[in-house]
Amino acid sequence: MRKSIFVFTKGLLFLALPFLCFGCKGIPKSKDQAKPRVLISSDIGGTDPDDFQSMIHLLMYSDLFEIEGLVASPYGPGRKKDFLDIIDLYEKDLPNLQLRSQGFPHPDSLRSICKQGETEIAPFSGFRQATEGSDWIISRAKKESDRPLWILVWGGLEDIAQALHDAPEIKENIRVYWIGGPNKKWGVNAYSYIAQNHPDLWMIEANATYRGWFIDDGTPDNSMLNGYYDTFIKGRGHMGEDFKNYYDGQIKMGDTPSLAYVMNGDPNDPMGESWGGSFTKIDRSSRSVFERPSTKNDTVAAYDVIEWRFKGPVESIPKDSVCFTFKILGQTWNGYYLGAGTYGVRYSSKKPETGTYTTSSEIPELDGLTGQYTSITPWPGKPSTDDYILGEHWYGDRREPELFIGEQQGARTVAKHRKAFLMDWAERWKWLE
Repeated sequence: MRKSIFVFTKGLLFLALPFLCFGCKGIPKSKDQAKPRVLISSDIGGTDPDDFQSMIHLLMYSDLFEIEGLVASPYGPGRKKDFLDIIDLYEKDLPNLQLRSQGFPHPDSLRSICKQGETEIAPFSGFRQATEGSDWIISRAKKESDRPLWILVWGGLEDIAQALHDAPEIKENIRVYWIGGPNKKWGVNAYSYIAQNHPDLWMIEANATYRGWFIDDGTPDNSMLNGYYDTFIKGRGHMGEDFKNYYDGQIKMGDTPSLAYVMNGDPNDPMGESWGGSFTKIDRSSRSVFERPSTKNDTVAAYDVIEWRFKGPVESIPKDSVCFTFKILGQTWNGYYLGAGTYGVRYSSKKPETGTYTTSSEIPELDGLTGQYTSITPWPGKPSTDDYILGEHWYGDRREPELFIGEQQGARTVAKHRKAFLMDWAERWKWLE
């Protein structure tokens, strides 16, 4: 508690003196120090509107960062135009922001770094082809700098996987903070490619910690989320007016902890304290491979990579061809030909659950298969020979029971800082009055 009060106090000091930081070890403390380099990969405009909220927050703090890329990697609808629409609102609010700090980037510079990334889920191999976004990631990672490039992933890992496939040497220069959980479910093939082929990547895999931003943690601070829009945002600027369009102004911003991690605390120490959470070093990523239909008695960890392999006819078709569909919990996934009469599909549960699946295919041996699984916390689960073995710089959600909020592992490491974060942001909203 004492640390939260300290951070908030420093936040007020920062606001009075624009070139000082609010106690954030990872942020430059004077105008002469270099700002952290960040690149955002987002599914903005895709399956969840909270990325618009996070984008507004990013732009309101953009004087503190060197933003080097805004890569749109949505599932379904959404394109880089969604970034551009929010930048248009930022441009209208910029004169008021510049009264408090001259460090805000020009709107045209932001528009120039908006790039279109992958819009399809990666096939079983985990990568497909280069995109404007993956090429931009490579170019920024190869830029001469004595600072790492922080890649903050608000969606799937498709463009990161593609960039690592095309230029694996960029691992030396990047650090990734990934909002996993549901995004791991959608992008499980890209994740599997990275974990198997690039385990030496510097990675924070936040599957549940980020949920401490917006779920009820049972403390009085939770009440700040209710009514925050009406108290601090309503009537303040063009971005404030637009904020109401997402969840009716209710705070979610599930991707913002990635930016908050670089804003506050020492980003070189994932196991320390920061607004973006505290993590633990992990040396393996749980993976369960079934070469038979699984049952509800087959227990895996939530956030596991679950892989089913089914036998069928030997076909003269390319590997990675879609040959069947896999329906689970109301959603449908593609299954692929792996060669030599083997067919496979991957899935990752985003929470503890019991799931039932069925398959459909024109290949009789793959049609009408059904089964179940049961997922539990914590993650990683029990060690298995199927696990991906990771390098020394891979971090995951804290496992201590007292840091759970309900079933959300590690979420209290973010929730404990929510008041300090929200009050600091409230001061910035005043700049737009």
